[in-house]
Amino acid sequence: MPVAAPARNLLLSVHVLASVGWAGALAVFLAHALAGLWSDDPRTAAALGLAMGVTAWVVILPLAVASFATGVAQSLLSVWGILRHHWVVFKLALTAVATAVLLVKLGPISALAQSSAASGPGMEGLRTSLALHAAGGLAILVAATLLAVYKPVGLTKYGARKLGRERVVPPAWVKAAWVVGAALAVALGAMLLLGNHGPSAHLHG
Repeated sequence: MPVAAPARNLLLSVHVLASVGWAGALAVFLAHALAGLWSDDPRTAAALGLAMGVTAWVVILPLAVASFATGVAQSLLSVWGILRHHWVVFKLALTAVATAVLLVKLGPISALAQSSAASGPGMEGLRTSLALHAAGGLAILVAATLLAVYKPVGLTKYGARKLGRERVVPPAWVKAAWVVGAALAVALGAMLLLGNHGPSAHLHG
């Protein structure tokens, strides 16, 4: 359902600002995580842990929710639709995954902030885990941004039906994306089931 240009531009502006702010705040979070991991000064590590907690709750979380919500709204209210084009589906899926991982990690981030304030650098396993997740989150946001900028061609079956096309062959990039996504899903499942990588992992490391 297309809307008037002023409203569409306002929604797009909010979405871009939230998405760019999310990526920037996550980069700062990653820098803090790495600095805390490499620091030999307990006071520095404590301050960085507290900063990570504030950044995650006060900056990253609101921006992530705003980015996802405005992305969905923009898709629904524009000519692109939410399920008509593969790039839109993948972009929203990537944003949803990044948001979900953030929500899962908020507890451990808070635990790190409290532990750092009390006992210095410690919890190296958790710091390493958060740094890796932050780097992965940045990679996901970069991929979502590239999809939004380049908008690679490719209609979904639903989109083809809406446009009256009988048969649509998924382009090569869609097939490759599904293969990569399936591989990552298998790897994540293996880590959760066979390793110590659940939401409460590293809390006592």
